[in-house]
Amino acid sequence: MTAQRGREPELDVDLEKVWTGVAAEVWATPVGPIERSMARLLGSPALARALVTTPSLVLAWLLATAIVLGIGVALTATSGDPWFALLAPALAGAGVAYAYGPGVDPAFELSKTMALPDRLILLVRVLAVFGINALFGLAATFISAAAIGLTLGWLLPMTAMSALGLAVATSAKSANVGVAAAIGGWLVFVLAGAATLNDRAAALTADAFVPAYAFLALAGVWIALYTTSEGRWDREWQWR
Repeated sequence: MTAQRGREPELDVDLEKVWTGVAAEVWATPVGPIERSMARLLGSPALARALVTTPSLVLAWLLATAIVLGIGVALTATSGDPWFALLAPALAGAGVAYAYGPGVDPAFELSKTMALPDRLILLVRVLAVFGINALFGLAATFISAAAIGLTLGWLLPMTAMSALGLAVATSAKSANVGVAAAIGGWLVFVLAGAATLNDRAAALTADAFVPAYAFLALAGVWIALYTTSEGRWDREWQWR
């Protein structure tokens, strides 16, 4: 096929057929008991499907998270250092960033055609990912008696890194960039605490970091809500 000069070449691609194939692949997965329970709880089968297709809520991701935290619990028990608590904020930040799925979520583009607000889908996903990671952290705390004193020590950093990852992901329109920001941000806090207080757990226990965590959490939530507001979201994702 040749194009006339000054005109864009036409593409022999039936986009409607391709889109129908994508939709069929996403929605063809059988509805399992967890998804049925979520549909009853949320009152929306579409929202339940959006939840179970979230990359950081699939079984493989959850098993990997549990294994990493399990290794952290073992290291905590043998060394006395709260390794699981140091891992929890980074894992939660990465998981929350992947709750926003351009390029990694098979249902992300399809969710743009749902009658549900995009922000609602995102917030439900984020809360589910954060809640599951918090439950993992609590379970690890109770298993490792040496880390009982840090029951609340990792919760505020986890909230801050989750908000940071989500804010960067939604602003950059890339889940991978959000993951890098969450993990990199947590490394900065851990290394800063180790360098200034000579304590690897200082990022969890030092009161000096609390204002920074609170600021990151509030700012991250505000940025995420702003960047996913309906006007901005619709303008940026409209078909051209």
